Amino acid sequence: MKRRYVTIWFQHLVTDWMGRKHPELKQLPFVMAAPERGRMVVKAVNNIAQSKGIDEGMVVADCRAILPSLQVYDAVEGTHERLLHALAEWCIRYTPVVALDLPDGLILDTSGCPHLWGSEQAYIKDIYTKLTSYGYHIRIGMADTIGAAWAVARYGKNAIVETCMQVKALSPLPPAALRLDNVVADRLDKLGLKQISNLYQMPRNALKRRFGEMLLTRLDQALGQEAEFITAVKPVEPYQERLPCLEPIRTAKAIEIAIRKLLNRLCTQLGKKGKGLRRSLLTAYRIDGNIQKIGIGTNKASRHVEHLFKLFELKIPSIEPDLGIELFIMEAQDVEDMVTKQEAIWHEKERDQTAIAELLDRIAGKVGKEAIRKYLPDEHYMPERAFKSATTYDESPATSWRIDTPRPIHLLSKPEPIEVTVPIPDYPPMLFIYKGKLHNIRKADGPERIEQEWWLKAGLFRDYYCVEDEAGCRYWLFRSGHYKDGDPKWFLHGFFA
Repeated sequence: MKRRYVTIWFQHLVTDWMGRKHPELKQLPFVMAAPERGRMVVKAVNNIAQSKGIDEGMVVADCRAILPSLQVYDAVEGTHERLLHALAEWCIRYTPVVALDLPDGLILDTSGCPHLWGSEQAYIKDIYTKLTSYGYHIRIGMADTIGAAWAVARYGKNAIVETCMQVKALSPLPPAALRLDNVVADRLDKLGLKQISNLYQMPRNALKRRFGEMLLTRLDQALGQEAEFITAVKPVEPYQERLPCLEPIRTAKAIEIAIRKLLNRLCTQLGKKGKGLRRSLLTAYRIDGNIQKIGIGTNKASRHVEHLFKLFELKIPSIEPDLGIELFIMEAQDVEDMVTKQEAIWHEKERDQTAIAELLDRIAGKVGKEAIRKYLPDEHYMPERAFKSATTYDESPATSWRIDTPRPIHLLSKPEPIEVTVPIPDYPPMLFIYKGKLHNIRKADGPERIEQEWWLKAGLFRDYYCVEDEAGCRYWLFRSGHYKDGDPKWFLHGFFA
């Protein structure tokens, strides 16, 4: 597939953004300025001020001499980059690969995308119409190379360069259109090299010797003789499906249809790779620029469309279509290999582990995934470290649960101190006070001694007792240390059924 690129030049990026925030400024000349070497220097200018002779780099005092009514506002460092990053995310509705072209541009790898809008002309027109309606003054270029698209956006008359026609499109443009340093561009101009076509037939060695290697690099990149790569603001997920809408979608039913289509495509794609989905994100792009997102997660890798749809269905009410959604993107953010058995298990009638996993997914969709936990035994002695959370539903334990000694059904995450009365050292207590309530002990079993693991943490051993009070409630208590070491502390660590 032939590569095609679009570059967008925001002629007044920061001031257009200020005009969006403060509509009363749209009809006034104003600039953004910052201190530089003891003077206030213009860093950004709006279109009205620029038409009056004000430009970037001028001193504010000189600007006011030219235009006394000029409004001046403080420029904030980093605003260009923040705005471009936000606009780049907005442009993901047109292509998954969008890169920043600091300080005032974006680069879009549009290969294979324009046909979704009908043609390249319709594609460019849609981008231009939406951004200008938001108040931005822009110019757009489209070509086989980034360099050619950049050149026609800033210096050309036609926005679209036909395939393989970059040589002809670049010929009448000035050398500055090759993204050259200002010093090099000025030297070329002074030598009478007014057009890029003047460079085509000149010896490369002479160009390199007089103007440096960068001139040849930029020329080759623009002509497509040297590859140029961009870094997308958001890495493209390997498993992703896009669904542009011919008309803006506003109803829940239409959103359901879109989700089903995307799931069918995504699961088919995963099936070809022998993968199953563990985590997915649906992003909906509204026509007003707002972005809506909902995500799901599964306990086991799955590509069962109906099951995954039910998980998304629970979250559809949280999507606010407002004026309408024009693009849906579904990404499989986390995938796992699936064994052959799982591919046909959906048609089996018996209740199995997959059915349980799907039930847990639906419950998690209602109460939250964090409300469901699966624990596995861990190879530690201390009770609070003797278990761990499972990362997946079907994760196998590395060791076995201890069943030779009693363990409480509810273990406190942190042992809580209690007051006790012990008639004889190294015996269970007769009573204990917990949270101000007195408990008289009727029965007791123990002790069970548990030592600290010396390679993990130094500390005293614990003697655990299982006790029962007069009300029949059972508790797990322990003494930390030995009586001969001083006055040992007692703690409550758990509750039995």
